[in-house]
Amino acid sequence: MNPRLRAFVHGVYADGVTHDATQVDRLLKRRNLEPATAELLGLLVRIAGARRVVEIGTSNGFSTIWLAEALGDTGGQVTSIDTAPIDDARASLARADAALPGLAGRVDLRQADGGGYLATLTDNSVDLLFLDAERTEYRHWWPHPVRVLRPGGVLAIDNVLSHPEEVAPFLSLLTEEKDVIGATVAVGKGLHVAWRRSVWEPHRHA
Repeated sequence: MNPRLRAFVHGVYADGVTHDATQVDRLLKRRNLEPATAELLGLLVRIAGARRVVEIGTSNGFSTIWLAEALGDTGGQVTSIDTAPIDDARASLARADAALPGLAGRVDLRQADGGGYLATLTDNSVDLLFLDAERTEYRHWWPHPVRVLRPGGVLAIDNVLSHPEEVAPFLSLLTEEKDVIGATVAVGKGLHVAWRRSVWEPHRHA
């Protein structure tokens, strides 16, 4: 990430922290993921060679910018979904694009229901899915978060250490999937990273 864009995104994060401190209603908070988690998320995009990324939970576009920046190395695009108005995210992306021209062109922002959107996607069509929305809703979206992942695709879920009881039902479903391998990384508020196993046959010698 170039220095100008890095300075901007850290400003977006700091503004989010300040904003959240003034809000009593949790739903009005921006609840950005921590910068260390964002760094890891960008690295996962690159490691997976992800080209089609879906983010559920846009907020002010902080994590969206990190995803879009990483997609510059893979030639991909992120579709970010949020039930709330996305005006703040659009404004953030416009300013981020000034720091890294072309970044905004890698992003498709949509105001929609996350689970409803996942239900419209075809099987094996997503390289990386990032869930950072209302955690208690995830289990109701089943089986779409796994169904839409391509073999070798990655699912990342934030806040699994800060709100374990809210994500436990979904993680329980995930652990029952024999073709999914996952682990929780103690970064930020806890990021669970799961990989959908590629279907392969071991080489057989005559």
